[in-house]
Amino acid sequence: MFPILLATMACAMIWTFPVKAQAPRPAPSFHEAVGMAWAIDPVRTELQVGHHSARARASAAGSWFAGGPVLSGEYMDDHMLGSNEGYTTYQGGVSVPLWLPGQGSATRQVASAEAASIDEQLNVEHLALSIRVLDASAAARIAGARADVARELYEATSRISASVAHAVRGGELASADSQMAQAAVENARGELALAQEEARNATAALEVLLGRPVVPDLDRYGGSDVTKARFVAPRDMEDNDPRVRAAHRNVEAAEANMKLAHRSFMPNPEIGVDAIHEKQYGSPWDNRVGVNFSIPLPSEVRNAPIMSEARNRLAAAGSQETQARRMVHLEMMRVRERLIAATTARQATRNAADSMEARAMAQERAWRVGEVSLDTALAARQMACTARRASVRADVEWHVASIRMLIATGIVP
Repeated sequence: MFPILLATMACAMIWTFPVKAQAPRPAPSFHEAVGMAWAIDPVRTELQVGHHSARARASAAGSWFAGGPVLSGEYMDDHMLGSNEGYTTYQGGVSVPLWLPGQGSATRQVASAEAASIDEQLNVEHLALSIRVLDASAAARIAGARADVARELYEATSRISASVAHAVRGGELASADSQMAQAAVENARGELALAQEEARNATAALEVLLGRPVVPDLDRYGGSDVTKARFVAPRDMEDNDPRVRAAHRNVEAAEANMKLAHRSFMPNPEIGVDAIHEKQYGSPWDNRVGVNFSIPLPSEVRNAPIMSEARNRLAAAGSQETQARRMVHLEMMRVRERLIAATTARQATRNAADSMEARAMAQERAWRVGEVSLDTALAARQMACTARRASVRADVEWHVASIRMLIATGIVP
């Protein structure tokens, strides 16, 4: 009896205090979405490995010698000549390559410049990833808005079709009107299916970037945020763009490589010590110690390709910096113009959507009282949904243009 009483009390408590459903998780901000994408970006991992490698080369260039030690050894006797007089020689040595004047510091400068260039390439990748996340988010939002509008159109045409079917059964309308209404419903159903397909594809593409099935909230960013931009002058925006900075770092690395080529005007000389332990016929064991050195002489056959490659690298880096600055300048102008056009289009399409919605409602009321034909009411509803879709798209594009302007000024909102 007691267990039954406990079970009854437990059920009563469950009914008295129902379990609260978990509130839906709010959509992440654009900044959080970029962080999600950056955490799983494979290019970031690749560049970070390259950065560590360049730092390791810079640290290794601080060595006292230009390379590792070289061991040498020799053993000679007279047995291979058919003699056994006891002529035996053991010889061993160790030598190390030496830096040419200024070559070590030039090598460190090249490695450090390459590491700094990779740092800027990380910033470039972060910028490119931010734009990809923005474009994918906008596509998902626009596709979702299209699906919502298509659903509204389907519901509106279904409502009108039900009214037409009721009127046809009552003998108030001809069967042709029912067929027209049913055709409008089927067209709306097809548009809804296509819109839902586009929305699912856009969401899947965004999920690949973010690693989560979420759509960032872009509505919180607007034109007022542009006033918080860090750089507003076109020249400052260009100079602080990661692509221009990366191109300039490449020029610095090429200049450091040119200095290294000048410092490496000949192969590295080597110096070391040798020890000889030998025995001659009729003589006691003899031990000797000496110094050896090797100095290869400069040669145009070797130096000309090295200098040519260094000059070509410097010329290519300078050309790429000029092209990067031109590209960024043109992009800044386009971003500014896009924001201005998006602001105007947003207001215009919003007014048009409100007007077309009011017209569609008026035409539907007029159809119900017999003042206009069914096809006029259906066409008005179709035009209202089209205007609504254009308005939502223009609104999303305005938010995207605002965020893009902030990114261009050096801010990831």
